[in-house]
Amino acid sequence: MPLLDEDRLFPVEPALRDLARGLYGTVCDLPIVSPHGHTDPRWFAEDQPFPDPAQLFVTPDHYVFRMLVSQGVALTDLGVPRVDGGPTETDGRRIWRLFASHYHLFAGTPSRLWLDHGFQHVFGIDRRLSAETADWYYDHIADCLSRPEFRPRALFKRFGIEVIATTEPATDDLRWHRIIRGSGWDGRVVTAYRPDGVVDPEMAGFAENVALMGQQTGFDTATWNGYLDAHRARRAFFKQFGATSSDHGHATARTEDLPQADAAALFGKALRGACTPDEADAFRGQMLTEMARMSLEDGLVMQIHPGARRNHSGPVMTVHGRDKGFDIPGRTDYVAALRPLLNAVGMRPDLTVILFTLDETSYSRELAPLAGAYPCLRLGPPWWFHDSPEGMMRFRQMATETAGFHNTVGFNDDTRAFCSIPARHDVARRVDCAFLATLVATGRLREDEAPDLARQLTYGLAKKAYKL
Repeated sequence: MPLLDEDRLFPVEPALRDLARGLYGTVCDLPIVSPHGHTDPRWFAEDQPFPDPAQLFVTPDHYVFRMLVSQGVALTDLGVPRVDGGPTETDGRRIWRLFASHYHLFAGTPSRLWLDHGFQHVFGIDRRLSAETADWYYDHIADCLSRPEFRPRALFKRFGIEVIATTEPATDDLRWHRIIRGSGWDGRVVTAYRPDGVVDPEMAGFAENVALMGQQTGFDTATWNGYLDAHRARRAFFKQFGATSSDHGHATARTEDLPQADAAALFGKALRGACTPDEADAFRGQMLTEMARMSLEDGLVMQIHPGARRNHSGPVMTVHGRDKGFDIPGRTDYVAALRPLLNAVGMRPDLTVILFTLDETSYSRELAPLAGAYPCLRLGPPWWFHDSPEGMMRFRQMATETAGFHNTVGFNDDTRAFCSIPARHDVARRVDCAFLATLVATGRLREDEAPDLARQLTYGLAKKAYKL
């Protein structure tokens, strides 16, 4: 029997379910616009087969391995690399068996929906994953991965992806994007400018990264003006490879608009490694405002996603490095934090700043009122810990009343797990159709308005907001 219910995530009440099902039928086959993600551009450049099922579904997906770690499974047993190059499990079948024997842990989670969607719709599987079926799954998926129709470019087309944005550091040479462009392939893969490594004085290698940016651009990045000009040059370079956005992941949403002499002095302290924690946060805040001004110059959409308390586990950070499932949400202030940036450029309708949050308490109290007033602001979709059916519905319920639909930007999948992309978009489409059906049934939306809104939430708003 199928792994997935055809009416999953639709309302239980029959009339509402019929409305939601009908709306979903108008958008389920629309192309995927994926404007913010972390897939590896090398996949599309080289178009080599994925190595094995474990490296497709388990090892790259922090949603998967963090759940297993929470039940005592070691990251090394899942093949997650060590920073010192030390030994980790390399046998894909062993990793897969370990994953399968713990698959029950995902019951009721969005990861279960995404994984089952991939198993059923990508690999044609109709039996549940367990310790007993682990080897059958592994052999079946491995056999599929050996075929041309399961290579990255073929799956890109099969998934209906119109455009996907990867995310690269400011100093990246974009070699894989260059290869994609030179290959003649017509799949649209663009980059996004992620400058955290050259704007965060507390990040390891900050001064070295700034110096490298100077070497790449020919500007003297030991000076404040040279440093800003180097950013402009790198942003222009990223635009050559399709970038329409920049992406900023800071611990807080703090912004500053200091006099330029004060900003220059703070930059000097940052280069010397002499900033206090508050000064480092102030410098990051100043750079958000500087990046907003640069967006007015070059047109890049600006994404700000604060609130992750990154690398919470010291031992995991020491052994495995960054981005290994131990980033934890924290309380985030937006109203006071964003005011310097908004006082500087917030009334400019030719600027787009997309705000994300990991603090759901801010939706109706701060984010929706801000986006419902300032022309430059848009709300990003539920993100990371909240891109679940419940999280998506809470977002619509709390944000729509003040910000409406058109101050939001549709959906993005924000994933490294390639096969989860169509699954995540499908979940978002179903939840949005369920929400619209409820508005229609309760007399808050005309039935003839709902199909166009469903299309906007699925496709149009993302295209418009990200200039794609």
